[in-house]
Amino acid sequence: MSRRGLILFLSLGFIWGLPYLLIKVAVEDLTPPVIIFLRVAIAALVLIPIAWKQGYLSQLKGHWKWVFGFALIEIAGPFGALTYAEIRLSSSMTGLLIAAVPIVSAIIAWKLGLDDRLSGTRLIGLGIGILGVAALVGLDVSGGDLISVGALVITIVGYAIGPIIVARKLSTVPALGAIAMAMLINSVIYAPFAAATWPTQSVPAITWTAVLVLGLVCTAFAFILFFSLVAEVGAARTTVITYINPAVAVVLGVIVLSEPITLGLIIGFPLILIGSFLATRKAPAFEGEPMG
Repeated sequence: MSRRGLILFLSLGFIWGLPYLLIKVAVEDLTPPVIIFLRVAIAALVLIPIAWKQGYLSQLKGHWKWVFGFALIEIAGPFGALTYAEIRLSSSMTGLLIAAVPIVSAIIAWKLGLDDRLSGTRLIGLGIGILGVAALVGLDVSGGDLISVGALVITIVGYAIGPIIVARKLSTVPALGAIAMAMLINSVIYAPFAAATWPTQSVPAITWTAVLVLGLVCTAFAFILFFSLVAEVGAARTTVITYINPAVAVVLGVIVLSEPITLGLIIGFPLILIGSFLATRKAPAFEGEPMG
């Protein structure tokens, strides 16, 4: 990997590990619809002009149905569920559970016939990863938090299906154009819900800062880095970043928010990452990177 590729890789690995911390900070004072609206609106304001200038938006003609589907499945549902879940769950646990996306991606690809290479190694990886999730949830999640874990299932499945839509239905259009338009679509979707739940009391500056960084850095700037990284090192090597994001989320949660290092975290963390690595060791028929 070139020096530029390494810098892009490490930068994106850190940036996409940040959202869990920022969302946890923001949900203390803002509702999920407000957080999501601001996140996608800020990203749209940055990405739409770039996509327009490059001529990417005009190339979406004839693909609007799938762009809208991608916007709902990859962003609207997952962002909403993820933000809701962090009202109760720690940022470190949330980030680690989201690390199960490659495992779910492998299962979905196999079930849909997109990847029939379910070798013994990958089966072992699936088993280890599922065991890690079970350990994390079983040891650390109380009964009252199960609804939040259930919400994360929506996020995980959405993040797993989104790349399939891109690979199967949007492979001939510029990805940046599709993502920019998806952000704009979600801005429209979440605008009325954000307006209805807009804060009536003073909101701390730290909260607004968290949302600004979430939209500007972790969404808009991150996607620009992502496409630069893919161009530099290729899609296959870029997906390795999946194993860095949760580690960043866990470390930040423990250091910044003083979240506890629990038994479930100690056991589940390595199992999920090892399982994800083994389950995706042989590159599947599609490749994608889950957002934070």
